[in-house]
Order: sequence, then structure tokens, then C-alpha cells
Amino acid sequence: MVKNRTYCVIMAGGVGARFWPQSRKSKPKQFLDILGTGKSFIRATYERFLPMVPSENFLVVTNQNYKELVLEHIPELKESQVLCEPIGRNTAPCIAYAAYSLKKIDPEAQMIVTPADHLILNETEFHSIIGECQAFVEQSNALMTVGIKPSRPETGYGYIQKSNSDVISRVKCFTEKPNLELAQTFVECGEFFWNAGIFIWKVKSIVEAFEKFLPEHHALFSSIVDDLGTSREAEAITQVFSECKSISIDYGIMEKAENVFVRCGDFGWSDVGTWGSVYQLSRKDAYANAKSHDGIYLYNTRSSIVSLPKDKIAVVNGLKDYIIVDTEDALLICPKSEEQSIRKYIDDIKFDKGDKYI
Repeated sequence: MVKNRTYCVIMAGGVGARFWPQSRKSKPKQFLDILGTGKSFIRATYERFLPMVPSENFLVVTNQNYKELVLEHIPELKESQVLCEPIGRNTAPCIAYAAYSLKKIDPEAQMIVTPADHLILNETEFHSIIGECQAFVEQSNALMTVGIKPSRPETGYGYIQKSNSDVISRVKCFTEKPNLELAQTFVECGEFFWNAGIFIWKVKSIVEAFEKFLPEHHALFSSIVDDLGTSREAEAITQVFSECKSISIDYGIMEKAENVFVRCGDFGWSDVGTWGSVYQLSRKDAYANAKSHDGIYLYNTRSSIVSLPKDKIAVVNGLKDYIIVDTEDALLICPKSEEQSIRKYIDDIKFDKGDKYI
């Protein structure tokens, strides 16, 4: 039997602060069913890739505090498949941890890297596109990323510019979150696509890229390869993460490398990054309100999202364009236009009350 050399790496270390008060440090967004699908984001991500990758070839990189949560939501995994970061250091060290672990397991392996908390509606199209990316990197030393055809001038996403009209194109440039005017120009131009943060490459290709563009990270992770997968791993990783710089894979490697290619598509993708995006994705009543269950009574209320525990009754009167999220111990009532302030609210609560409500 030929060994399946495709591995799926799920990045699941974020705290999901923008979804407070539902998302907490003790149980962040990736472990929640915010969209009411019956599955947490991380469970849906695992099942999305299962037709392409055998269960034993998954790795989840997460904060050490979430190891048990990962195993609870994906009980098919062994403990050794959960790589625990002692502290968050952005996506480059996260991906390096997985890549150098796989280098030891199978140097010829191919990696698919995905966030744990995104939504994809057309999984058939998505599988087809990932398959094309896999075939491309198998034949070349390419670092592949996936671009999403923009449906609006979104200022909350990074953008990828294609260099030509080919289905798989070399990337001309990456642009971080633009202002509205620039985002409108990008959409009209037709060469720019949203950066979905999904990557496909051979392990040896990404290790070479670390060696060239992030040599300090390469030196740190190379120095502990013998410890990975042993009883010494936790201590070694703690030491590495205390020394390595916090940097994203986009800024550290993808924006600098010349062998970066993109396959663009349209498969119903959203990073579900804010309550506003949950509102956009939710079913709405005749007055454009989205509510989590039928025990919510709305009067003179329009274009709002109301999310409450299932056993709680609520009456809301006279609000327009609001976010209302209630939990057992915290309540958020905020205009949709002000949701970028949620991080400030959290900081203020933490200053006054400590971590109890965070």
C-alpha cells in the first residue's frame, strides 16, 4: 500500500476576541458553533479535509491550553497529532513547528495549511481547487496560496495580485488590508483577490523558504528536530518559542519569495471574522434581523443581530443596526458600526475585573 504523503495542518491557536462575549480565552471561536450549523468551526474544518487527507495525517497547532478542547472536538486524533504552542507567535512559527515536525516524519510530505475557523459553502469546488494546487506543487518547487474572487471592496482582508490570467498564476504582490478607496480600485481592476490564508506546498519547499527568508527561525527549529516527537519536545518548543520572533507567514516569507503562485476561485468563503460577518451569513426575517432562536421578540427593530442562550427569552424594542449578544455572565449591546471597538471594551473590562469575563 502506497503511503499517503499529504498532510493537513490546522492552525487553531487564536483567541477570537472579536466574538466576545461568546468567545472567551477558555473557549475561543474555533471551538464554538457561532453559525448554528451543529458543528464547531474546527470540527467543520477537519471534516472538510477528511475526503482528501486520512485522519492520521492531520496535525493541529494550537495553544497548549486548548489541547484537550482539540481532542474533544476531533476525538479521531491522537495526542501526538496536537502540537502545542506555549505562547502565540503568529503564523510563521506556527507553520514552522508543523513543517519541521513533518520533515522528521516524512521529508517528502506535502502540506495543506488552513485556519481552523473559516466557512466554505461550496466544498465540492473547494476540493477541486485544492486538488489542482496539490498537482501543481508536486511538479514544482512552488509555494501555493488560494485567492478568493472579491464580491465587495472589503477593507478587512489582505489582497493578492495575480501576474496574468492563467488559472494558476505567479503572484505579483501582496497587499495588507487596504482603505476603502484602494479596495474599490482592487475590485474594479480584476487582478486582485482576497487572501484566504490557505497554503499548499512540499515540506522541503517551505523549509527552504524558512532557511532563506527567516534564517533565525530556521536555525531555532532545525536545532530541535531530534527532540520533536519525543518526551523532550515540550521543553524544546518552549525554549524555541521564547526566542523566536512573532511574524506572519505572509510578511516573513510569502511577500519575499519568488516562487509564490495563486489559484483563485469562488467557493463561498468567509473568514467569519466579526459579528457583522455572522449577520451577513445568517438567515434574516422580513425586517432584516438575524436571531439565534425563536424566543427572541423584536419590535421596531431592524437590521440587527441578536444571539442569546437557547433557554433565554428576550424582548428588544427600538434598535436599528445593532449587535446584541448575551451569555450567562456577560452582555454586549453595540452598534454594528462600532464593533471594531470590542477589543477596547475587553481591555477596559480586563483592567477593572481581571480575566474572569475575558
